[in-house]
Order: sequence, then structure tokens, then C-alpha cells
Amino acid sequence: MYNPIDWLLSAEAVRSRCREIYQLGLSNQLDHFSLHPEKLEQCADFVLETTCENYPDLDIPFHSRWRHFVVGNEDRWQLFCEQHPEIDNNEQARIGIDLVFVSVLLDAGVGEAWSYKDEKSGTTLSRSEGLAIASLDMFLRGDFSSGPNKPWQADAQGLMRLSRETLANGFQLSDANSLSGFDNRLELLHRLGQQLDRRFSRENDSNPRVSAFLEALKNKYSDSLSAGSLLHETLHNFVDMWPHGKVINNQCLGDVGVHSKISGEGITKNLVPFHKLSQWLSYSLVELLEWAGISVTDLDQMTGLPEYRNGGLLIDMGVLQAREHVLQGMHAATDEPIVEWRALTVCLLDELAAIIRKNINRTADELPLVKILQGGTWTAGRKIAKLLRSDGPPPIRLNNEGTVF
Repeated sequence: MYNPIDWLLSAEAVRSRCREIYQLGLSNQLDHFSLHPEKLEQCADFVLETTCENYPDLDIPFHSRWRHFVVGNEDRWQLFCEQHPEIDNNEQARIGIDLVFVSVLLDAGVGEAWSYKDEKSGTTLSRSEGLAIASLDMFLRGDFSSGPNKPWQADAQGLMRLSRETLANGFQLSDANSLSGFDNRLELLHRLGQQLDRRFSRENDSNPRVSAFLEALKNKYSDSLSAGSLLHETLHNFVDMWPHGKVINNQCLGDVGVHSKISGEGITKNLVPFHKLSQWLSYSLVELLEWAGISVTDLDQMTGLPEYRNGGLLIDMGVLQAREHVLQGMHAATDEPIVEWRALTVCLLDELAAIIRKNINRTADELPLVKILQGGTWTAGRKIAKLLRSDGPPPIRLNNEGTVF
């Protein structure tokens, strides 16, 4: 039986509702953006050029949080594993899932002021790379664990008790080094702890770790699941943690926008789901699940990530043109112009992927969307932003609240 809430919590719904907005754009019926598909080929060429610069043999890894744990040529996660050979493969996977959850949830835009001094390399990191290493350092110190003798974990009590001071120190915050959306990030981790407590507490485990989710997947799917199923499980187990997610009938829907030109039926009217951080988390779980012996199939069931690097690429390359009122204002993630921008981004990433595959004679299995994002659109979006604007901010001004962008 059709359940509208279940449907909204799916990759199918993301693509379906975004496609409605895309079709309106093709017929020039949108209020905030005009669409110029004739610029797609040029954009695809720029993405492929960027990909070949970074991966000349086209051996492209998945777009995931694991890429950001590399500083210079040193993979900090791999280094940790090598330094602790006493940790068996199963526990290594559990530690990995604890780490990647908290790191992804802390990975929203930081603003222009924040940076992180990496003591090990002596370099200063910013944006996603800085957030990744900051979160890794906090994790290895035990900041997300309730057990002083078990630092390398994130558990319900540790997350719920995480103090403002501990998180601020971990991010090296000061008057001169501020982080956008700090309070929302702290609340998000508190809510993750609460969700672990509600979902996974058992008589023999009253303080579950994030890795309880891994055990639940193993029990339900054994050795294989589809990417769509992975996102479904991620959303259904953790969607209540989003502090400002859309709520209908007391059910949290997470990252769902509202657009006046989307009809829909019943409670789904005008709703456009994105689930950006949940999809980023799911993409980041794929490799970890494979390390744990669970293969993830049908990767293109999930969508491209509707965030400002991918979306900014499309504006900067002329595929999308924002109307004047969009460029003049400061926008929240829930504002209709941003919902429209994000929906168009999801669909145009699919279009770019098809062009790139055709141009280099690759199939979707050989070059899934998650690799095109890595190669790829995200990197090209950052590259062109730096070419066009000092410090590389997005082309549209965003009021970052720390849990979407």
C-alpha cells in the first residue's frame, strides 16, 4: 500500500519531484531561474577536463567523506589502521561507521572565516577538508565517546553529553575563527545521540554506538543491498535527528523543501525532498559496508548532491541563470529560489553524467554518478568559483544554518 511519508523518504521521490521542476524549467515556467540546456556540453567538457587533471587514468574513487581524510599524500584513516594492527576487521568497520557518521553530520558549509590548523602537517585547512580533519582529531581524542577507556567510538551517551566547549575547542573556535551554524551542528550531534538511544538501546546495550546501525544492516540484508535501500534505512533510522527538518503529522521528513509549482496529492502537495546530507552519508557508507562484507548495488538509484558546489557549477557555466532578485538577496535553504536551484541541480547532474559517459564511452556501471561527483562536478564547481570570485564563495548568497549547505 502506498504510504506518502515512506515515498518522500526515498531517492525515487527526490528524482521524481525534482524532475517536475526541471520540466517546468525546460518550458520557461519557473520564477527564479532560467534553464539553458545548450550549455550542457560545454559544462560537461569542463567537468571532464577537471576529472582528467585529477584522475588521468579515469580510475576515480567514490565521492565520499573518506576522500577528505587525506592530507597531502597521507591518508589519516589508513594511518590509524596501520598503527593499530590489534584492531580486527569487524571492530575496524565499527570504528569507521562511528567516525564517518559524526564527520558527515558536521560537514555543512563553514562560511568564509573558519579554518583549522592541522598540527601534524603544520598546514591550515578550510572548508570540507578542514572539517574532516577536525572531526577525525576529535574522534580519536574520544570527544564523542562516553567511555574514557574506549575513545574510538561515538555512542549515545557521549553524543548527548557533548558540551559546547568541547566542540568549540575541537573546531579551534575564537573571535577571529568563527564557524557558521555552530549551534545547529551541536544540536544535530545531540539529536543523533537521542536517536541512537531510542532506536538501538537494548537490555544488554543501554548505550549503543552508531555502529549498531551496521549490525542492523547485516542482520536485515546479510551481504548485499541496493543504494536505494541503504538510503531508505538511513532515513528511516535517523531522519528524526534533523533539527529543522520538515515535519508532517508529527513525522520528521528531514531535508524537504516547498515549491509552489509542485502539485502532488494530499500531504505531499508542494513538497520537494532532497535528503542531501543523508545521501552524502549513504555514499560515504558504501565503501565501509564493502569493507564489512556488504556489497552495495545500483549506485545510481541515489541522486547527485544538491549543494552549492554542484549547483554553483551550473550557474557559473551558464546552464542555469538566476533571475535578478535571486542574486540580490540572502537566502535560507528553505526559500523557494533555493529549493528551485537545488531541484534543477539534481536533474542537471543526471544530464551531465549521461553526456560525460557518452563522450568517453563508459556505461553507468563503469562510471556511476558517485564517481562523476568526485571527478568531477564538485571539484569543477570549486575550481570555477575560485576563478570567478575571490575565495570561491557560491554565486548565490546563502544563510548557512549548518545542517544543509
